[in-house]
Amino acid sequence: MFISLYLLLALGTGMVLYRMQGERDREFKVEINRICYEISVGTHPGQVDLVRYRDVYGIEVLTLDEAESRENVEMFFKEVNDGNVVVKPWIADGSLKGYLRFLYREEYMSLDGVMMTVQAALALMAVSVTGVLLYLKYRVIKPFNRVSELPYELAKGHLKGEVKQEKNRYFGNFLWGIGQLKDTLEVTKKRRLELEREKKKMLLSLSHDMKTPLGTIKLYGKALEQGLYDTEEKKRHAARQIGVKAEEIEGYVAEIVRNSKEDILDIRVEMGEFYLEELVRRVADTYVEKCAVRMVELVIGKYENRIVRGDLDRALEVIDNVMENAFKYGDGRRIEFSFYEEDYCQLIRIFNTGEAVSENDLNHIFESFFRGTNSMGQQGSGLGLYICREIMRKMDGEVFAERDKDGMGIVMVFR
Repeated sequence: MFISLYLLLALGTGMVLYRMQGERDREFKVEINRICYEISVGTHPGQVDLVRYRDVYGIEVLTLDEAESRENVEMFFKEVNDGNVVVKPWIADGSLKGYLRFLYREEYMSLDGVMMTVQAALALMAVSVTGVLLYLKYRVIKPFNRVSELPYELAKGHLKGEVKQEKNRYFGNFLWGIGQLKDTLEVTKKRRLELEREKKKMLLSLSHDMKTPLGTIKLYGKALEQGLYDTEEKKRHAARQIGVKAEEIEGYVAEIVRNSKEDILDIRVEMGEFYLEELVRRVADTYVEKCAVRMVELVIGKYENRIVRGDLDRALEVIDNVMENAFKYGDGRRIEFSFYEEDYCQLIRIFNTGEAVSENDLNHIFESFFRGTNSMGQQGSGLGLYICREIMRKMDGEVFAERDKDGMGIVMVFR
């Protein structure tokens, strides 16, 4: 492809240069014709004002009497073939008076010089492009090939060995996130063996919570492997998200250890305040790409950037659980976030198109281990919405479900 571009540029440059040369030739010829006309109507060659002309700077005359001498003729025509000289007959009053030799100047670069300059520029461009390609090969493609299989290996439980860290501006965060994920998963695996004697509810709950960030990491890893991101900014964003989700998993592991002898659903909430915009931004960072890959339309409605009481990380955990249900049980057409205020409370409604649950199931979907009739063939523990309700209530809020003719809506209430 580069060779074709090179040839096209060279051909185009040559055509332009030849056209420029042709136009330049026509300019001095036009001046000579004007001078000849001026002489033909009675002006003596010595009286022509050459200051008015840009290219022609001299006129030499050979009269008929002088032309009888062979020596004069040879001297007059000697420089004609050397360039920048044109000989014309001197015609006045309808008769031949002699010959005129016009001297003109060239003010443009020679064609050879221009072509050498163009060739040098094209060669420099070739070297530059080659350098860029080599840079991409060794700084982007090769490191990517080395790490492209890591998410799959981690997902398969191959946690032995170390992830080699590289000072790579594109994959440094990605490798760091993978290393953190590997370490976290390895600790999780050991802790899980120690906690098998504990309550099933605790293990099932946190295992369920870990599926969302794991699924996100696998999705970003697969997108990076398949080259779905066309800019370096999107690649860095994917690497950052993997790091964030790895830290989220690490938090769940720490919670398993902390609650090993407690009721797992006694979830700790750090009450505080956060701006709604921050919650929306983090939701968009996680799910805009994910929905695009799944070809699901994600609509985030207008909102006022209010201050909301609660735990930002726990609020995101509730949204993660709701979104996972939307992906599982929706029809994959649209997921829509809408925001409104009611009775001094901030409400966030997450709606997904598809078949809604039955009236009977609607009364039980927030109960632990409950799975609706529409969950046939879908993996799950029946704890997702139960955890959502527990978290929202600990934040002095509430969550409830709504049936719609086009789908299902989950409403989060922040007081």
